[in-house]
Amino acid sequence: MKVLIAGGGTGGHIYPGITIGKALLEKGAEVLFAGTRRGLEKEIVPREGFPIEFISADSFPRRLSWRLVRSAFTAAKGVGEAVALVRKFAPDACVGTGGYAAGPVVLAAALLGVPTVIQEQNAHPGVTNRILAYVADKVALGYEAAAAGFRQRDKLVVTGNPIRPEICEITRAEGAKRLGLDPGRKRVLITGASQGARSINRAVCEAFPKLQRLDAEFLVAAGRGGFDALLDALPVPRAEGRPVLGEGRAYGNVLIVPYLYDMPAALAASDLVVGRAGAISIAEVTARGLPAVLIPYPFAAENHQEKNARVLERAGAARVILDRDLNGEALYRTVSELLGDEAALRSMAQASRSLGKPGAVWEIVALIEAAVAARGRAR
Repeated sequence: MKVLIAGGGTGGHIYPGITIGKALLEKGAEVLFAGTRRGLEKEIVPREGFPIEFISADSFPRRLSWRLVRSAFTAAKGVGEAVALVRKFAPDACVGTGGYAAGPVVLAAALLGVPTVIQEQNAHPGVTNRILAYVADKVALGYEAAAAGFRQRDKLVVTGNPIRPEICEITRAEGAKRLGLDPGRKRVLITGASQGARSINRAVCEAFPKLQRLDAEFLVAAGRGGFDALLDALPVPRAEGRPVLGEGRAYGNVLIVPYLYDMPAALAASDLVVGRAGAISIAEVTARGLPAVLIPYPFAAENHQEKNARVLERAGAARVILDRDLNGEALYRTVSELLGDEAALRSMAQASRSLGKPGAVWEIVALIEAAVAARGRAR
C-alpha cells in the first residue's frame, strides 16, 4: 500500500503525520509526505527518515484583502502541483493532518479518486479540515467534542490523537534513570512546549522562592529562546546553579533546562504536568494518566487550545489557568494545593487516564485500510 501524507506548518500538524507514517511503515506501506518549504516539515520530516515533496500553499487571511487574492492564486497553483504529485506517486490513500499544506493535496487526491482520510487533532476543528471534510472519505477525531464542528456526521470516527508508542512503554524508574533523577521524588514537569513560553517562564521566576520551599522537584523546560532570560531573571546568581541534564542548571529542587530531548522519560518520571494545551501534548499526558495544570496559548487559531483544555477540566483531569491570569502566585497556589492533596491528584490521574487513547494511531491506520478496501484499491 502506498500512502501520501499531507500536512504541516507547525509541529502540531506534522508530528501526528510522522506517528501515522511510522505505524504504516510497520504494516509494510510505502509513505511519502507532502508539505511546503515554508513550514517546519521541511526540517522535521527528513530528520524522521521520510521522503517529502513540496507544493505551493499559504494560509488564508480572515478578511478581504490583497493577501487573500494572492493566497487564492497560491492555492490554485498548489492544487495543480498536488494533482501532478498524486499522479506521479499514485497513492492508494491520502491522509491529511491539517494545516494549509494539507488542503491542495487532499483535494487533488479526492478529485483523482484516491481514498482520503483527514485527522483533526483539536476539540475545535481547523478551517482546512472543516473544508476537506466535504471531500474526505473519513474524518478521524482527536476529541469527541470536535464532532460539533462538522456537518458530515457519517464520516466521523473518534480515534483519539496519535502519539509516539514510547510515551507509554517507559516505566517511571526507567524515565528517571534516563534523566539521572531520583525515581522516588515527587516531581512537577513545567513546559512551554518546544519553543518555551514567556508567560510561563515569568511565572516560574516569580514563584521561584516559594517553589524552593515545596517538598517536590520541579523540572522546567524553558525553551531554547527563554532559557538564558529565565536564568538571568532568577533572584539567585546564575553561577549558583549546578550543571544538570546537559546545558541545564539546578537550583536546589528547581531544575531548568533549555529543551527536553527525552519527553517520554520526563513524562514517565513526573507526577504533575504544567504546560500549554496543544492537542498532541495533551494526548501524551492523558495516555500516561497524568494530572495537569493547563495554560492555553491565547493566540492559538480560534482559541482551540482553551477548548482542548476545557475538555480535560470538565472531565476532572486538569485545572486551567488562562494566560491573562497567570502569575507567580497563581502558579504556586495551584501547584502547591494539588501537591498537598493526594486524593485530588489520584482523582485527576484517573480522569486523565480515562481520556487517554494510547492506541489511537492503530485505529487511524485501520481507518485508512478500510477506506482503501472500500474503494477496492489495495495492492
